[in-house]
Amino acid sequence: MSASARHGSSRAQAWFCTTRLPSDVVFEVHDMTFHLHKFPLMAKSRKIHRMLTEQEEQRPARGRRRRRSPSSGGGDSGDDGAAETEIEEAEEEEYEAEQQQQVRREGDGQPYSIAFPDFPGGPGTFEAAAKFCYGVRLDLTAWNVAPLRCAAEYLEMTEEHCEGNLAALAEAFLDQTVLRHPGDATKSLKSCEELLPLAEDLGIVSRCADAIAARSSSAASVAPRSWCDDLAVLGLPMYKRVMAAMAARDDVRAEARESCLVSYARGTIPGLSRSMRRRLASAPVSSEVEQKELLEAVVASLPADRCSGRVVTAKFLFALLRTAHILRASDAARAALERKAGTQLEQATLEDVLIPSYSGAAETLYDVDCVERVVRWFLVEAEAGLASSSAAIEFEEAAGGGGGEVSGRSAVAMVQVGKLVDSYLAEVASDANLKPVKFCDLALSLPDHARIYDDGVYRAVDIYLKTHPRLTAEGRDRVVGVVDCRKLTVEACTHAAQNERLPLRAVLQVLFFEQLQLRRAITSTLLAPGGGGGVPARAARQQQQQQQRAGTSSEAAAVAWRGATALAQESQVLRLDMDSVASRVQELERECSSMRRAIKNIDGGRSPGGRSADGGEGSGPAAASGWRARHGCKFSTQVCDSHARNVVASRASRMGMSP
Repeated sequence: MSASARHGSSRAQAWFCTTRLPSDVVFEVHDMTFHLHKFPLMAKSRKIHRMLTEQEEQRPARGRRRRRSPSSGGGDSGDDGAAETEIEEAEEEEYEAEQQQQVRREGDGQPYSIAFPDFPGGPGTFEAAAKFCYGVRLDLTAWNVAPLRCAAEYLEMTEEHCEGNLAALAEAFLDQTVLRHPGDATKSLKSCEELLPLAEDLGIVSRCADAIAARSSSAASVAPRSWCDDLAVLGLPMYKRVMAAMAARDDVRAEARESCLVSYARGTIPGLSRSMRRRLASAPVSSEVEQKELLEAVVASLPADRCSGRVVTAKFLFALLRTAHILRASDAARAALERKAGTQLEQATLEDVLIPSYSGAAETLYDVDCVERVVRWFLVEAEAGLASSSAAIEFEEAAGGGGGEVSGRSAVAMVQVGKLVDSYLAEVASDANLKPVKFCDLALSLPDHARIYDDGVYRAVDIYLKTHPRLTAEGRDRVVGVVDCRKLTVEACTHAAQNERLPLRAVLQVLFFEQLQLRRAITSTLLAPGGGGGVPARAARQQQQQQQRAGTSSEAAAVAWRGATALAQESQVLRLDMDSVASRVQELERECSSMRRAIKNIDGGRSPGGRSADGGEGSGPAAASGWRARHGCKFSTQVCDSHARNVVASRASRMGMSP
């Protein structure tokens, strides 16, 4: 066979082997026909040898006759019989040769035909196997080694039939090259998706999955993205096999499994991340139903406990939750995602929690109910963590301290979630369809210690009142009641005192608590024991402590003196502010007294009995109350009383205030 005879050329849907001999066997593989020669294929494949032998036996002998030698008579000599036998044998051989040529000529129009409708790997793999039978060298790769191994098994190209056959060659390449690299093993595993169940029976699928799991622990520490991204090419069944193999091994770290999970989800589910719209070019394009199945499989693969947070981040969990709403995933999958997101809510940002409402029945732009459920899961997790850490805190304190760090981390997480919820409320407050009940429920879902200051929730309330101008008085009081006036800063109090959208009662509460805070600050600064008229006692104590720490050095004394001077200046400023407030209060009291006297005179002059305000029925509280009743005045003379029940109200009572 010449060198050109080892290469084929494709003509439409037929493949011809270019040799000087005509082809005598035709193979039909799917929609492709191969015109080949039987002897090279029979030498390598036991199955082809058996099938062609059976076809040869079934074909009738065309015109083949055997000439019998004439029976020897009694008068024939032995030499004549031997000569006649030699002549007959020569004629028989010549006749058989002519018959074989005739059969070959007749067989040129009707070659042997073999059909392989279920050939593993399709026409391309059969072509490679046929070239191997003709002696063409194969270039084995991670993509074609599994199809060629299955083809060798299908054609029975084993060592029992011929040494150095295709099955042994493919097995050696699998063991020595493919299974030693997780990337190559992933490619071979992907090629096995079209070779089932033969690839499963040969153990190629399990060996590739075990190879990926075995190499994941060492490869993840060096280059996690290099091989985790390759998993995106796998279909869902093969991906589950890899994750099951990784879960079965004790030496595979949780971060490695989470890296594979995140890479697979981002590579197979389009639009999972708002900031990263890319999808791997080698990843399969899935329909909406397949994406839903993929997402539910990813959710099922999440760790049962709390994730590490370094790989499966809060951003990733909220992206899954948002995609689950888009794909209308099952309620169980969405509930699991909400619970997972709640365990890492302190790591989320405002962009993460802004989940649009994809339900047709929802009126609001964002899914407020979903965020409220996530917040409640966070509170449940926080309570469980607090209960479990109490024993640890006691143990650490008994061992030598450090127990405060656990409670400190919980407090920091609670404050971060409080800021996040306030930012979310300010974002959704501009939605005209957001009901006051939902707004208040989300605002009051956090405990009091989640907010150091209520400036954030006050800003959200102000936006809500501005967006809902037609809100009833009861609804306005309910919305404003979520703000604790005692936890507002000076800037927020100044804004609230001038805010026309707030009810009058809320403004009075703000002014009262602002004055109370100012009085406490001045009292603690100026009226401390031993304060005197010189340097305040707190400054003196700080100066003494600084001198004790710094010794007798002049630098320490200068630092202490500067601190004391700053405190003294601050005290002077506070004293001036207090004097200004006192003067304003005295002026208001004088105006109030003059107004009270004018009201008393008016009530006395218009009394029903016609008597003057000096005495009689027309004067006194009854007349004043009658005048207020006639003119609709509902102000109380005790609004500034610090002991009034409606001023110092708890958060629960503020929700039920009347206008």
